[in-house]
Amino acid sequence: MNLVLIGMPGSGKSTVGKILSKMLCMPLVDTDALVEQTAGKTIPELFAQEGEAAFRDRETAAARQAAALDNTVIATGGGIILRPENMEALAATGLIFFRDRDLEDIVGEDHMGRPLVGKDPDKLRILYTQRIDLYRKYAQYTISDTKTAEEAAVRIAALYREACQL
Repeated sequence: MNLVLIGMPGSGKSTVGKILSKMLCMPLVDTDALVEQTAGKTIPELFAQEGEAAFRDRETAAARQAAALDNTVIATGGGIILRPENMEALAATGLIFFRDRDLEDIVGEDHMGRPLVGKDPDKLRILYTQRIDLYRKYAQYTISDTKTAEEAAVRIAALYREACQL
């Protein structure tokens, strides 16, 4: 069973994923990294050159590729929840964990290189409003009230082990 991390851009999915990978002795796959590897471009370059729709198509391919793996920690991009087919593929082979961080904690961090956010905290707030119901809909587990990535990873690992009876 895969362990899938969803959440807002900047919520720490990649960082938590790295910690979980070590804690659980599982490989880590990041769907954004898969997109960049297959495209040979960074995500900001993809958005600039091909647009959001083309990026989302590549993201769907990355979701399917990641979902085909076994016993893997999968860190996803913040918009993975925008297409139901992404979440159906990921949920078919994994447990979905939503890292629900306080938006003010995310706003205070650097979002350079995030095409839909940039340096404008108001854009992040708008994304949150647009996406929060989808994160909640697709999450099998919601992890909130964690200030550090380590704290989130410990809670997620415990829930994952319990669910998988490890």
